[in-house]
Amino acid sequence: MKLSDIADNAGSRKKRMRVGRGIGSGKGKTAGRGGKGQTARSGVRIKGFEGGQMPLHRRLPKRGFTNIFRLEFAEINLDRLQDAINAKTIDASGTINADSLVKAGVIRRAKDGVRLLGRGEVTSKLTLEVHGATKTAIAAIEKAGGTVTIIAPKKKDEGEAA
Repeated sequence: MKLSDIADNAGSRKKRMRVGRGIGSGKGKTAGRGGKGQTARSGVRIKGFEGGQMPLHRRLPKRGFTNIFRLEFAEINLDRLQDAINAKTIDASGTINADSLVKAGVIRRAKDGVRLLGRGEVTSKLTLEVHGATKTAIAAIEKAGGTVTIIAPKKKDEGEAA
């Protein structure tokens, strides 16, 4: 094989349509934009415009707010935890926390903390350090002889001043 033999797969690159090159080209005259008016011009958006009538999205009242201090938790169910232990990606004898779950690939990132949910069953005796857990999850872990320690979640920084 030579450097000159290397080529793309057939059909993987398509030439762009050159518009406005005469009526015979199929994309001449209006260049696929239809007739005259706002939509034929460049740099305009008419989504939500109702011909001067007050648009629906401005007629409706505002509701709710966005809580800037809301914490986002990485959630994990008991069955997912047990699967990881059975696959030997997590060591059940040590303490299982957010870092060990991320390292094992059970969760992608810890976000503001890890919350344990109660779907599934646990057969191993576990020691968990999580930022939140449901009552059913705690009951299932303790039934298997393990312990759950709830630690305080990370606080959101309130404007990094000095």
